[in-house]
Amino acid sequence: MTEPLLRRLHARGERITVGALPWVAPVYRAMPQVAEVIVFPFAHGGLQWKARRAMAASLRGRFDAAYVCPNSLKSALIPWWAGIPRRVGYSGESRVLLLNERLPNPPKGERPPMVAFYSALSGESGLDADRPQLQMDAAAQAAALQALGLIPQGYYVFAPGAEYGAAKRWPAEHFARLAAQLGLPVVLLGSAKEAALCAEIAALAHAQRLGACVDLSGRTSLDQALAVIAGARAMVSNDSGLMHVAAAFGVPQVAIFGSSSPLHTPPLSARAQVIWLKNDASYQPALDCAPCFQRECPLGHTRCLADITPERVLGFL
Repeated sequence: MTEPLLRRLHARGERITVGALPWVAPVYRAMPQVAEVIVFPFAHGGLQWKARRAMAASLRGRFDAAYVCPNSLKSALIPWWAGIPRRVGYSGESRVLLLNERLPNPPKGERPPMVAFYSALSGESGLDADRPQLQMDAAAQAAALQALGLIPQGYYVFAPGAEYGAAKRWPAEHFARLAAQLGLPVVLLGSAKEAALCAEIAALAHAQRLGACVDLSGRTSLDQALAVIAGARAMVSNDSGLMHVAAAFGVPQVAIFGSSSPLHTPPLSARAQVIWLKNDASYQPALDCAPCFQRECPLGHTRCLADITPERVLGFL
């Protein structure tokens, strides 16, 4: 979601260094406009004052400007402690003293799509035309696929997880039924936390068609996962980070939305097909509850996802 911002900054002559957590850093390495990626050694959650102060000290005097994309207090601490002259970001979380160029933070219900939200930090207009783009070194991609025993364009990718919660996940049995109907193997991607979900899908699909799925959940680095997505025939996913990776690579994809909204976080690609029953006039009764943005379905039925049939998704592949 931040790639168009970085592309804008690079186009006007700024040299781009990105500070990123380890599980995001490989994505930034796939952006040609990024000259350097600094991996932040911070654990999830907590301010970790000592580690952030040490990182800030190592960056002092190196940069003229910092564009702070996250809205949190802790994300603005390092640029401030490092004494970076221009510190640009959105207001919020008591960051008045930490940022000296602040954009008003729109209310959550009025926030624009995330690409435009981040691109606005550049101070430029024409944000609606931005689409994230990723590129992978061809030799590195070929080596990664060979190591995993995959043939470019010879498989589909399913990303059935969604870190946020079950209300964003298409049912496992639907993924399995779809995998059993495809003429090529399906590679299941996900984190170690999603290994049980992927194993369930693989077992259900195997019962319907031998060898339907290759389960790589929790067994690949993010660099390898990027290579697998970039080399796929097509991808099917929920609203997740890997959905946006496929869009940025221009891979044909079907993105399934339930409790969240494609009006806010769509896959920005001409080759993406979004399925969301909320805006489907033919679906009855209407889903007045969507989008609820809840981790679990508050009504207990998850109709917004369960009623999307595998056959409907198959029609776009």
